Amino acid sequence: MENMNIKLARFDKDYLISWLELFAKEPVSQIECILLKGDASDRNYYRAKYALKSSHGMPRSVIIMQLAKLETEPDFNCIQKFLRNLDIPVPDIFHFDAKQGLLFLTDCGDTHLADQITEEPKKTVFWYQKAIDIIVAFHIRATVNITPDSPAHSLFFDEEKLMWEMNFMLEHYVQGMLMSALDKDKKNEVREALRTVCKTLSKEDRVFTHRDYHSKNIMIHNGKLKVIDFQDARMGPCQYDLVSLLKDSYVVLNDSLRSELLEYYIERMKQNGREVIREPFYKIFDWMSLQRNLKAIGTFAYQHKVLGNDRYLQYIEPTLDYIRQTLVNRRDLKFLSPALNSAIPTLNAN
Repeated sequence: MENMNIKLARFDKDYLISWLELFAKEPVSQIECILLKGDASDRNYYRAKYALKSSHGMPRSVIIMQLAKLETEPDFNCIQKFLRNLDIPVPDIFHFDAKQGLLFLTDCGDTHLADQITEEPKKTVFWYQKAIDIIVAFHIRATVNITPDSPAHSLFFDEEKLMWEMNFMLEHYVQGMLMSALDKDKKNEVREALRTVCKTLSKEDRVFTHRDYHSKNIMIHNGKLKVIDFQDARMGPCQYDLVSLLKDSYVVLNDSLRSELLEYYIERMKQNGREVIREPFYKIFDWMSLQRNLKAIGTFAYQHKVLGNDRYLQYIEPTLDYIRQTLVNRRDLKFLSPALNSAIPTLNAN
């Protein structure tokens, strides 16, 4: 099979042809499969391009998601079905092979939201408003309709989870990457300062959150958005996905555009009968952004130090800039500056 890393795959050419012919109900004349460059994920993704005997060339394709472990009912499947039933745009699942841990999905192409606005900067507001419309659907339709059998229903951004992410950042970025040897008292001081943030965030009302809703998990497919990588959804503050999108490590928006888009969210919620009170909303947006950005830095450091993946190092500095700006803009977060400066000397947050 062309361009395919056989060592990583749980399938071969004969397996693919057999399934595709069963799916298409006619013989396959050509096929090739490539391993795709994934995000910071433990899953592998492949694109199979194929032609049927009745057609010319190779116009058809399908994405194969290879799960990290075998599962009878993956969270991805459950969340996909839930969102699809609510008309939230997600890829279709054509087939699930539980024995091999393989899902056959709609090929949504290679154009991420990040790519689209680079190619079409004049339509940045248009595409981001479309992305926020999906967040509104998460916060209203998905939140109202979620049932206890959904994996996201009983998973929360509570104090324990938020603090686990902060400890992960301290372990892999502060200690692992910066090699900052904080003494026991200083570590406790940093943790307690971060715990204050996490405790405040954990008390917020919870809505359905994608959990990783950024410009590389939103595809442009046939002129419309498609949401991917939603299997880790859980319940959390309404600001969580907004932070992921508008304080994205991969695409940095200017402050005025971010404010415009947050106001768009508030207006769309109002149109759906949900009043958003601005002062507490903006406070939690900023507090959530600090936690989320620190968490992202921990993930980038883990990819570099533990997995040997240097692709994410370029995104650390823009993410640190978000944290600096947040600490400057919010007086109620000033208590964090001494602790963060001691843990991350390059931060220089005053």
